[in-house]
Amino acid sequence: MLFLITSFCLMKILIAPDSFKDALSALEVADSLGKGLRKALPDAQIRIVPMADGGEGTVESLIDATGGRLVGVRVRDPLMREVESSFGISGDGEMAVIEMAAASGLQLIGTEERNPWITTTFGTGELIRAALDHGCRTILLGIGGSATNDGGTGMAEALGARFLDAGGNPVAPGGGALGGISRIDVSGLDRRIINTRVLVACDVTNPLTGPEGASRVYGPQKGADETMAGKLDENLAGFAALIRDRLGKEVDRVPGAGAAGGLGAGLIAFLGARLIEGVPAIAERIGLEEKVKWADLVITGEGSMDFQTRFGKTPFGVARIAKAHDKPVIAVAGSLGEGYDRLYDEGFDAIVSILDSPMTMERAIAATAPLLEQCGRMIGNLLKTGKMI
Repeated sequence: MLFLITSFCLMKILIAPDSFKDALSALEVADSLGKGLRKALPDAQIRIVPMADGGEGTVESLIDATGGRLVGVRVRDPLMREVESSFGISGDGEMAVIEMAAASGLQLIGTEERNPWITTTFGTGELIRAALDHGCRTILLGIGGSATNDGGTGMAEALGARFLDAGGNPVAPGGGALGGISRIDVSGLDRRIINTRVLVACDVTNPLTGPEGASRVYGPQKGADETMAGKLDENLAGFAALIRDRLGKEVDRVPGAGAAGGLGAGLIAFLGARLIEGVPAIAERIGLEEKVKWADLVITGEGSMDFQTRFGKTPFGVARIAKAHDKPVIAVAGSLGEGYDRLYDEGFDAIVSILDSPMTMERAIAATAPLLEQCGRMIGNLLKTGKMI
């Protein structure tokens, strides 16, 4: 939407990007863009709101936006090795923000170690327990980037649940052992969960099992071949039936239950979690809508944008809120991929790449901050000449 601004000293610009993966955090991206904008528009009013969609960068964004803090904790990685991890606590101390990838993520193990038959979400459960120990009674959990396919059994075990075979013995960790579970014992589950609200930021809609389920869609990237993926799918189906019979909860066909190797299903079954869209959930908690109402212009972005951006990614979510209030939106990206031009039909008024010449990925990552600053200055100059709004 085009509009006129009679005085640039009164112009109000909101910068609400996601992180640029492997390069800068959302706060650093926003700061760099703001620095460039101020060079072109020194009197403009600029506000910065780091954003995320529930994936990587969610903890950092909410900490930055709410004045919260990071809490370090030692947990188990997907192969049950001790690692340093962390979670965030919001500025008011009420909410814990956890990225499951910080304990159970693919980046914590080597390529040759990927094996969803044995990897576990136990460390994610340890992060949840640590959040409870710090008095948090609302937990926002982002579940992208997992190395696991265990249906959340490891997570639940870390919180006191037990998964037993026909002989009454605990089963081994991982998705391969799910088929051996005969009994689920939740009598020892941490009682604090009853008074805790667990929200799962999840933007995938995969069911637990079947052709679109956790194992067949995401298993291969975690190290499963076709045979293993099929067996893991069978194991999750049997596990879902056991949850239905023993706990009275139907999880198999719930949209998002297949996220993070079935962790979505496990969180529903054992913690009573509610699966929500990532961007709206985060936007609500940092007051993004009120900040959008204040602005004359909204700038968002992330490292790469293409046709998939409209499927729950941060720039799309920010643009949707901005358009609800008739605010123009500019998106900034490190790279523009296939079908990015379709986003013009989704509420974006301009989409620009920060790259000023052909360059390698390594060079682009190293130069992200100055390229963003340069891009911000260019946008500011265009605004000043009235060519963009």
